[in-house]
Amino acid sequence: MDIRKATSADVEEMQQLIQQFADMGLMLPRTIKSLCEHLQCFTVAVENGRVIGVGGLHVLWTDLAEIRSLAVSPEAHGKGVGSQIVKALLKEAEDLGIAQVLSLTYQTRFFEKLDFHVVRKETLPHKVWKDCIYCNKFYHCDEVAMVYYTRHFQPLKQAREA
Repeated sequence: MDIRKATSADVEEMQQLIQQFADMGLMLPRTIKSLCEHLQCFTVAVENGRVIGVGGLHVLWTDLAEIRSLAVSPEAHGKGVGSQIVKALLKEAEDLGIAQVLSLTYQTRFFEKLDFHVVRKETLPHKVWKDCIYCNKFYHCDEVAMVYYTRHFQPLKQAREA
């Protein structure tokens, strides 16, 4: 299996994989157009020439990025594909100097194993007022907000600037 940045040749398979889980109500759908516009944000897992996993890192603010559209092919579940994608995205966030990486998820155990911590959504105004406000689930969101703190996180500095 190869973990790498997505290319335009991956977009159709990425969209089909994400759509499987969107159809089940487990994530928001992504259009081909949206994937193309944000292609540089996505990382894929490829096995035997086929995309078996996808995830995106979307920078929201100078200190906050979000892991989005994390999906692993059902036949690859339990093989560490999702973990490897998330670790690649966390490294990317570290390299960019991002202090916190957010995930809105139903898969809390998965993210806890990767050192993410549950936080209140209200502590993430850059996410809420940039994206969530436009979501049709805004008033009844049932996803859990979880954050990973990178080596760039400085809690005292964060508190002084708030």
